[in-house]
Amino acid sequence: MAEAMCQATGLPPAVAGVLVQRGVAPEGAEAYLAPALRDLLPDPMSLRDMEPAAERFLAAVKSRQRIAIFADYDVDGGASAALLLTWLREMGHQATLYIPDRIDEGYGPNVPAMRELGATHDLIICVDCGTLSHDPIAAAGCDVLVLDHHLGGEDLPPARAVVNPNRQDEDGALGHLCAAAVVFLMLVEANRRLRVDGTQGPDLMAMLDLVALATVADVAPLIGVNRAFVRQGLVVMGRRDRPGLVALTDVARLDRAPAAYHLGFVLGPRVNAGGRIGAADLGARLLATADPHEAAALAQRLEQLNSDRREIEAGVLAEAMAQAEARGSEAPLVWAAGEGWHPGVVGIVAARLKEAFNRPAVVIGLDGGEGKGSARSVPGVDLGAAVQRITAEGLLLKGGGHKMAAGLTVAREALEPAMARLSDLLARQGAGAEGPRDLRLAGVLMPGAATPTLVEQLEAAGPFGAAAPAPRFALPSVLIHHARRVGETHLKLSVSDGTGPKLDVIAFRALDGSLGPLLEGHAGARLHLAGRLDLNHWQGRTTVQLRLEDASHG
Repeated sequence: MAEAMCQATGLPPAVAGVLVQRGVAPEGAEAYLAPALRDLLPDPMSLRDMEPAAERFLAAVKSRQRIAIFADYDVDGGASAALLLTWLREMGHQATLYIPDRIDEGYGPNVPAMRELGATHDLIICVDCGTLSHDPIAAAGCDVLVLDHHLGGEDLPPARAVVNPNRQDEDGALGHLCAAAVVFLMLVEANRRLRVDGTQGPDLMAMLDLVALATVADVAPLIGVNRAFVRQGLVVMGRRDRPGLVALTDVARLDRAPAAYHLGFVLGPRVNAGGRIGAADLGARLLATADPHEAAALAQRLEQLNSDRREIEAGVLAEAMAQAEARGSEAPLVWAAGEGWHPGVVGIVAARLKEAFNRPAVVIGLDGGEGKGSARSVPGVDLGAAVQRITAEGLLLKGGGHKMAAGLTVAREALEPAMARLSDLLARQGAGAEGPRDLRLAGVLMPGAATPTLVEQLEAAGPFGAAAPAPRFALPSVLIHHARRVGETHLKLSVSDGTGPKLDVIAFRALDGSLGPLLEGHAGARLHLAGRLDLNHWQGRTTVQLRLEDASHG
């Protein structure tokens, strides 16, 4: 198949192999490798309630009404808010930003905050939240727009418009969009209406960096228009025009234009740090600011908070892992709950458990009579729908999300039955039945074949992320020349086949599990390695390194 793709398209074998694995036909290769937004962008009006949303939004702008933006505290919420704030600023309009405190207020609109905002504003726009917020929206006392992507219930809240591709009355064709993409589509429609009136709206193409960041950080599948959002958003980001992202890449010591990997694992966690353990609005303010000095100060604060978050996370992870292992790893659901676990890190720890056990995972911090938790899923298991169902059944006080992630609040006495019921629902979807994680190798390489040219060819088939993972290669029967610890849990290796050049290997969090001891205790034995290739830029040199994911004895 790959050979036929090579012959038909003239592409390098490595790229052809990735396209074949993605199910791309030779005639579709060119369009896949260069996803064009003009070809893939859906008509905003295909989404329900888009017309009243864009109409009410523009009416508020034209009549200089007071607008408030109520956003979630994660990257998607912050980027969504920054899109609106940036667009409005370029139209000469200021808006109020409100992001709830994770601990004191929890996720989404709440009655006191909405009532207070409604008393001083004419329009509230809820982004990345609000689809299930019936009472808070009813309490606002002013018009409310909801621009969201979380799963909707049977009834919609009393908002002026609810634009959400995951409403129950939508066909699901755009269900892969994150909230920032939904906001972007509304701004596309707003600009179109302005053009009809003879007015030029802000440059939306310059805002694709925010959509790309949100798409990757929210683990939205990189299919369809999402590929174009990320591919073109990375180009915009490489121009270093947005002060907040420039400051963030600088404090993260990125010496190259960010790739999709950096959005998810370098920049995203730093934007999230404010909402997790600091001031909830720091990330959105950083992404929205036009002042380089303010951006530098905010980025430095987020960098420190991210460092603090890692320390808190390490303690919770150790306890959660011990609980999960004690319960056993064969159940459809892996879960853990602990007294006083910080609500800001339970989502990250749930993701770690999911990766370790290849099962949906829930981690809950208990405080008084309640527990607040986050859940992460594996491909093919709709976690959000299951959480929403047990919420409707009364086992959870609050719950919602999407296929791959969800949040929940549970009464302490209902914890065990709620987790048992959730496990049962997930088992019906096949959770826990897939066995060991399938590495899905793209091919076999010797260390000497892992060249910068090969990696650059592979990146042409990107961006890589959810539903479009970077190709994973096996390196058979290699020797480890040295292994040293980096930080508290990572390992840095140098490997070769014994005759050719050496290859650098990084094994993130290897010491959290069995992989670290295997690598450190190799005793000269040959090992089979599996991982993904990446370019490492250091002091003007570009080299290849393998991001190790698994290993076994040769």
